[in-house]
Amino acid sequence: MKVRGGAAALVLAALTALLTAATAAPSPSLGLAAWPARATVAAGRPQTVHVRNGGARSVVLDVAAAGFGLDLRGTPRVIRRNAAAGWLVIRPRVLRLAPGATRTLTVWPRVPRAARPGDHPALVLLRTRPPAGRAIGVELRIGVVVDVRVAGAVRRRLRIGPLLVARTGARRRLVLAVVNDGDVTEHVMPPAVLELYAGRRLIARLRTGRRELLPHSRGLVEFVYAGSRRGPLRAVFAARGLGRRAFTVRL
Repeated sequence: MKVRGGAAALVLAALTALLTAATAAPSPSLGLAAWPARATVAAGRPQTVHVRNGGARSVVLDVAAAGFGLDLRGTPRVIRRNAAAGWLVIRPRVLRLAPGATRTLTVWPRVPRAARPGDHPALVLLRTRPPAGRAIGVELRIGVVVDVRVAGAVRRRLRIGPLLVARTGARRRLVLAVVNDGDVTEHVMPPAVLELYAGRRLIARLRTGRRELLPHSRGLVEFVYAGSRRGPLRAVFAARGLGRRAFTVRL
């Protein structure tokens, strides 16, 4: 079993205040943490998730499986259901935590025989129940990403292009489409660089951060150019694992 730590930024945490009465007293502070933030598990192997209540009052958590996805710009999102979510067995489904308490839950995938080899992302979603008898309810949701890895021969294929230009005032955003047609999660790793040339003269070297692409998905990699050069230019994109590719753009 392998736990991936660098994906903590991909943990879904949304705090939604539901105000039902303007005159009610303020709710005590909430604090909820779950770890690991993300785990990769093989079929039939359990994963333990630790949950801690760092808040000032007791909480009751409902635990459920959900689908996990990324939008075109890489922002995590909850999908109501996908195949991998249906494979997850989670125990217990309700957690009761006193202030300062830590409890664990166990997650393991029951993968059907016909499952496609490769990575299948899902989400363990923990959601607080609104406190009984309070006029103000605060709901806290935390998602732990579980990548179910199915053994077998996998295909790895990334496609890049086209490169488009979006104008925002004096800035130009150069947006590169990337498609993951493969069976495993891929990353556009730093240093991913876009160089802009006027003839043979380099006028800008633009960089972007790490970008994750789930299997059979597409995304956008963005570079921002704040210079004053306008007109046609040659753009050369280079990234580890993707090689180099040249485009002609007009700023």
